[in-house]
Amino acid sequence: MADQPDISSSDLEGTSRQNLKTIKWYRTPFFNATILGICSFAAPGLWGAMNSLGAGGAQRPYLVNTANALTFCLMIISCWLTSSIVKYIGIKGALIAGTIGFAPYSAGLYLNNRYGVEWLVLFGAACCGVSAGIFWAAEAAIGIAYPEPRNRGRLVAYWLTWTRLGQIMGGAINLGLNADRNEAGSVSWRVYLIFIALQACGPFVAFLLSSPAKVQRRDGTPVELTIFDSPWQEIKATTRTFLKKEFLLIILWIGQGVYSEAIFFTYIALWFSVRARALGSFISGIVAVIAGNLLGVWLDQNQIALKIRSRVAFAVIMITQGAWWLWLTVNVTEFYSTQPVYDWADPGFGRAFGVFVFLVAGFQLNYNFAFFIIGRISKSPQETIRLAALLRGTESAWQALSYGLNAIPIIAAVGGPYINFGLWGVSLLPAWLVIRTFGAGNGDNHGLSSEPVLY
Repeated sequence: MADQPDISSSDLEGTSRQNLKTIKWYRTPFFNATILGICSFAAPGLWGAMNSLGAGGAQRPYLVNTANALTFCLMIISCWLTSSIVKYIGIKGALIAGTIGFAPYSAGLYLNNRYGVEWLVLFGAACCGVSAGIFWAAEAAIGIAYPEPRNRGRLVAYWLTWTRLGQIMGGAINLGLNADRNEAGSVSWRVYLIFIALQACGPFVAFLLSSPAKVQRRDGTPVELTIFDSPWQEIKATTRTFLKKEFLLIILWIGQGVYSEAIFFTYIALWFSVRARALGSFISGIVAVIAGNLLGVWLDQNQIALKIRSRVAFAVIMITQGAWWLWLTVNVTEFYSTQPVYDWADPGFGRAFGVFVFLVAGFQLNYNFAFFIIGRISKSPQETIRLAALLRGTESAWQALSYGLNAIPIIAAVGGPYINFGLWGVSLLPAWLVIRTFGAGNGDNHGLSSEPVLY
C-alpha cells in the first residue's frame, strides 16, 4: 500500500466537526433509508401485506399463486437488466420506475375479489413483475451502498422494517374489518382500495431520495453507485458476476430462504379462518421486525470479531429454520388427512398458528442476512449493483418456482413444505463454505480494517 501522509488526531477531529456542520439532514443516510423504507412500505410492503393474508386475500390460493409465479418470472429478466437501466436513468430513476407496477396488481386483486374478474390479476401481475424487478435490485443496491459501513446492519434492518410495517398495517386493517368472520373465505374488498391508494403514492415518495453524489455521510466518504459500461458490456459483466464462486455457492441458500414465502402464505390460506389469517399477518409482521432488527444490531457489533458475528448469525438462522420446517412438515401431513379450518377460538390453534409466525420471522432473518453476505463478497460499487440485481433475480427465480408449484393443489397442501425442508438441508454446506471465509484473514478479523468495506 502506498505511504499515507501523517494526519494528527486534532486534524481528524476538525474534519469531523466540519462534516457535522455541513451535513444536511435530508442528505443523511438515515433520511434516505427512511425514504427507501417508505417506498418499500408502499410497494413490496403492501404486496406482502396482501399475500400475508393468504393467497392475496382470496378464498383459494391457486389463481393468485399462478399470478405471483408470472410476476417472479418477469422479475428475473428485469433484475438482470437493472444495472444497464441504471446507466441511463440512475439509481434514483430506477427506484422511481420500480414503484409504478404495484398498484395495477392490487387493482387486479380488487376486481377479482369483488366481481370475479380474473384477467386483470394476471395483467397486474405482469406489470408488477416488470417494475418490481427494477425496484428490488435498485433498493437492494441503495440499502447496501448508502449507509456508512459500520452502521449498515442497523440501517438495512431499519429499511426492511418499513417493508414489514406494510404487512402489520394491512393485517391490522383487515383484522378490524373481518374480526367477526370465523370461517374460511376471502377478505373484505375495502382492504384493497386502501392498498391501491397507498401504492399509488410510491413514485412520488421516491422522488425525495437523494442521488448518490448528494448523500452526506458523517465520515465524509462518498457514495458511488454509477455504471460506466455500455448495456451489452454491463450484461456480460453481470453474467460474469453471477458465475463467481461465492455467488454460485449461496444460490441454494438463497432458495431455501425465499422459497418459503409461497409455502407459509398458502399454508395460512388453506387451513385458517379469515380473521385468523388477518391476525397472522399482524402478529408475524411484528415478530419479523423485532427479529430483523436484533440481527442488524448483532451484525454491527464491531468490537466482536467478524468471524464470530457471521458464524453465530448463520448458525442461529439455520438451526431455527430447520426446527420450523420439521414443525410445519408434521402439521401439513396431519392437516391433509383431517382438512381443518382453524379459528383462534379452536383447540389446537396455537400449534397450527405458531409455526406460521416463526416462518415469517425466519424469512426476514434470511432476507437481512443475504444483504450482509452480498456486502461482504462485493469488491466495488459497480459490483454491488450487479450483485444486488443478481440476488433479487435469483430470489425471483426461486419464488417463481415456488408459487408456480404451489398453484398445484397437492403441492400447496403438503408437497411444498417437504421440498423446502429438503432444500434447507442441501443448502447448508455450500453456504457454510462462503460464511467461513468472513473474517478469516487480511486484518479483517474484527471488522476494523482500515480499508473500506461494503458491510
